[in-house]
Amino acid sequence: MKRHLGMAVSADKNVEFNEYLINGGFPKALQFPDAEARRFYTKSVIEEIFNNDIKTNAKIRNRSVFERVQSYIINNFGSTFSVQTLFDYFNKVEKTPIKKETIRRYIGILTNVKIIYECPRFDCKSRKSLAGEQKYYLADLSIYFMTVTDNRINYGPALENLVYLYLRNSGYSVSVGRIGKLECDFIVRRTNDYRYIQVAMTIAERETEEREYRPFYQIRDNYPKYLLTLDPLLQERDGVKHKNIIHVLAENEIL
Repeated sequence: MKRHLGMAVSADKNVEFNEYLINGGFPKALQFPDAEARRFYTKSVIEEIFNNDIKTNAKIRNRSVFERVQSYIINNFGSTFSVQTLFDYFNKVEKTPIKKETIRRYIGILTNVKIIYECPRFDCKSRKSLAGEQKYYLADLSIYFMTVTDNRINYGPALENLVYLYLRNSGYSVSVGRIGKLECDFIVRRTNDYRYIQVAMTIAERETEEREYRPFYQIRDNYPKYLLTLDPLLQERDGVKHKNIIHVLAENEIL
């Protein structure tokens, strides 16, 4: 996108990747020189979506409560929670009366206007989707940074979010995998062709490496398994394909 706009592109892919993590993929955001200006721009985009697509068509009666629900989901992207989780939080913690049906409706609205994407949970044993708790990812990471006052990154959910969007854009159906009591970050599929994917910032620590590999050992089929990290040094282990996230995204690599 920078090249298309006639902007300088760093030869260091790590620099470009870190900028993308914070700035997101809204093309016009690149034209703003500082973080505060980009944050204001992203807020204006969300405001326009509310006024044009949500307020007019969805008939939101209480904008303040809607924005609280929206803010909760944005600030907890990549986390697993349910409608019951939000119901308990708003009614018991924030003391904001809200019905479960309203929460479901608000989540549906945010999904329909593509501010968030719902990533369902999938049971590897039964090959069926699971109801209840879900994960939600952002259509663009800059949506999160518009709500915070600094640019510190929680790499875990941020990297998951980027990989999730990449997989969706690659034509896969994406789910969070349940394997017994363990979780696989993503199970992706086209028809009956599956891929199992774990995402981590690094496996430099042996404890982290073992944790990331553990779900793979519970999988009994022979579909490909991938571990995606930011590590520059990749390893071969137990048939799992270890790949660098930056390389995969930069080269538009097919998994």
